[in-house]
Amino acid sequence: MRKQKKYWDGFLAAVTAAIYLFAAGIQVAFGAGWNRSDYYNATSLPMSPISDIVKNITLWLLSIFGFIAVVGFVISGIIYLTSAGDEDRQETAKRAMIYSITGVIVGLAGLVVVFAADMMLRATGGF
Repeated sequence: MRKQKKYWDGFLAAVTAAIYLFAAGIQVAFGAGWNRSDYYNATSLPMSPISDIVKNITLWLLSIFGFIAVVGFVISGIIYLTSAGDEDRQETAKRAMIYSITGVIVGLAGLVVVFAADMMLRATGGF
């Protein structure tokens, strides 16, 4: 019973953090908090190009993806440290670490693709 309560406490904390990050990311992606008189027209819609909005949302999703990969590193490290010589748990931890490394590589590749596509479409040479 205690383990189950501890599990649900951790799960609810993770869900709460995810909801907070989602709400904060949407506000950042759509430019909340900027000078509204310069940024919005009479319809209260953002005047920035759709490419900027898509880029901001993509960067936000990639940052959450990276955060999850770092959490994977931590969890696999904890599993490895607490395995106490159990080879099955050590293999599980190693497999989780490989998946986390793969996730970081995929996330960084996505970031590179987003910036490369943005530079090609804008015909600029820098960030």
